[in-house]
Amino acid sequence: MDVMPSRLPLLILLLGLLQPASGALAPVLGIGAPIGNATRNLTLPEQPLPAFFSIWSVIFLGYILFAIACLRAREPWMDRIAVPLAWAGVFNVVWMLSAQLVAVQPLDFLLLFPIALASWMAAFRMDRLRETGWSPKKALADCVAALLAGWITVAIAISIPLTVRSLTSLGATDAPWQMLWLTLVPAGFAAWMFARYVSRSWWYFIALGWGLAGIVLNNWYVSGMNWLAIMTGLVLAILICLRLFRGADGSVIPA
Repeated sequence: MDVMPSRLPLLILLLGLLQPASGALAPVLGIGAPIGNATRNLTLPEQPLPAFFSIWSVIFLGYILFAIACLRAREPWMDRIAVPLAWAGVFNVVWMLSAQLVAVQPLDFLLLFPIALASWMAAFRMDRLRETGWSPKKALADCVAALLAGWITVAIAISIPLTVRSLTSLGATDAPWQMLWLTLVPAGFAAWMFARYVSRSWWYFIALGWGLAGIVLNNWYVSGMNWLAIMTGLVLAILICLRLFRGADGSVIPA
């Protein structure tokens, strides 16, 4: 395996800083519309509470720590994880700029998929490295890749109803059950795909569970749609139980 290009750790570090900085373009500099303006105060039944989006700060911190680990002592395996993480960071910057400066929901929805592809690739490659032994650096890389992969799954799932509304005349509280299932079914299917074919990492399910827990609390305390909260909680419990008791194949192709 080739030695990691010397500038790649610096790029990861830069992206760890640039992603939150690009997201602050509108609220700090007043350029464009703040991310989340389209959903603010609408009590959409499929959206997590705003506080749950703070998981991005953990992901950005992971980028920075991984970059520092690469700079201090590079190991040959690191480039296999750093390259897709770099692409995920670049696509995330593009998404944040689009969400603020263009603010077209169907476009923002499509721009999430390159982030998902890159982050799932990083998680897949990290899972392949499990057989080579454990180290704190590998644990950090696994955390960053799988957390990002899990949260992007949530982002795509909750963006499906937003995109449907943007293309139709449906209001914020119209067809709440249908909109909730448009979120939960893709999220559940993605979780099965991830565990079955991509990675055995629990960090993915921590991020996914965090997002679904935000939907539960949103419907229980904000929208008042308690049955939607209960159903989301049941789906979350089923996903966790399946992962806990059925396990995962990850990058090891099942027979």
